Amino acid sequence: MGMMTVRNIPDDVHSAIKARARRHNRSAEAEVRAILEEATQSERSIPMGDALAELGRKVGLTNEDFAVLEQMRDNTAAEPVSFE
Repeated sequence: MGMMTVRNIPDDVHSAIKARARRHNRSAEAEVRAILEEATQSERSIPMGDALAELGRKVGLTNEDFAVLEQMRDNTAAEPVSFE
């Protein structure tokens, strides 16, 4: 496992981490690991709908744009694929 040293943590942040660790009945080091795991896990597993909504916001799509796309959408059922 990798190791990391973080220097110059502001006193209020350090105190908040220690308080959070006490609430979760673990050491400050274990609490920091949990925070890092949670932060990186949430980045890796974004639901598809959320990712698409964020992409739409980034490119400036509006509700009117989505209404036009919905009108253009082909609603016929897709044919099943045959691999024979």
